Amino acid sequence: MSARGGHIPVMLDEVLGHLGPRDGAIYIDATFGAGGYTNAILDAAACTVWAIDRDPDAVSAGQALVSAYGGRLTVLAGRFGEMDGLLQAHGIERADGVVLDLGTSSMQIDTPGRGFSFRFDGPLDMRMEQDGPQASDIVNTASEYELTTIIRQYGEERYARRVARAIVRVRAETPIETTGALAEIVRAAVPRGRPDRDRIDPATRTFQALRIATNDELDEIDRGLAAAEALLAPGGILIVVSFHSLEDKRVKDFLKTRSGGASRPSRYLPSGDAGAAAPTFDILTRRPERPGEQEVARNPRARSARLRAGRRTAAPAWTNAATAAGGGA
Repeated sequence: MSARGGHIPVMLDEVLGHLGPRDGAIYIDATFGAGGYTNAILDAAACTVWAIDRDPDAVSAGQALVSAYGGRLTVLAGRFGEMDGLLQAHGIERADGVVLDLGTSSMQIDTPGRGFSFRFDGPLDMRMEQDGPQASDIVNTASEYELTTIIRQYGEERYARRVARAIVRVRAETPIETTGALAEIVRAAVPRGRPDRDRIDPATRTFQALRIATNDELDEIDRGLAAAEALLAPGGILIVVSFHSLEDKRVKDFLKTRSGGASRPSRYLPSGDAGAAAPTFDILTRRPERPGEQEVARNPRARSARLRAGRRTAAPAWTNAATAAGGGA
């Protein structure tokens, strides 16, 4: 059985290799999207998958897969940062594996009306849940300082101040409501001599920043990793596929901290300090795994992917107090 719409899940072989689906186990596809990982997990073993997505379109479309797998798949609407509560509400206290594929889905990017991509001219929306403030609200109401901060921190855009200033100047005359209009403003603001200008569209970093801000993506990653820690049974596997350095750093820092690899808060505290929590993960990927050349040629979206994985220990999940004592994620 194949995923919907020709969707190609990124680094699927590596995900299945770490997860090792087995009969009778319970797995969570916490970023369901088009169902590529879910498909593969259910086909690999007589197991059960609980899938989560914050996008109502993905949840609705996923009902076809629910029917096809005869009770082995449940698709829930919600954020992956709330997966522990969502699963516990259905009587699921423990899972044998959690898979997270961060960022936007191909379906979202390829739908002009969702406003995620400047490849198509559409409304400047970018909301994964299709609810709440849109990217256009940020673009048209945030101060120049706020825009600069968002674009610099979330887009890692060297020319964030120039872009923000250009946005403020244009919106003083007319609101910026479409992806095409914003992309043209950004392209005009970014100097032509930028080293990567010929490699990526100058609007890429600003669009990434606005998408992250609109959907609170980085804080959601932190919540999702902690929720996975709470749900995974001893020996359970956490797999995270990220697509840019900001995402990957959150995952790297979490696994480092939770495996006991983070520095102690003070060199004067003994290593056996009573406030420190026991490690909850063993790291399975000392360095992030990357897709092979053949996969990138077949699926260019995989080019920037990084995979990290960890195995849950028997230690209790960290509390907020223990997180602070252990150095934090």
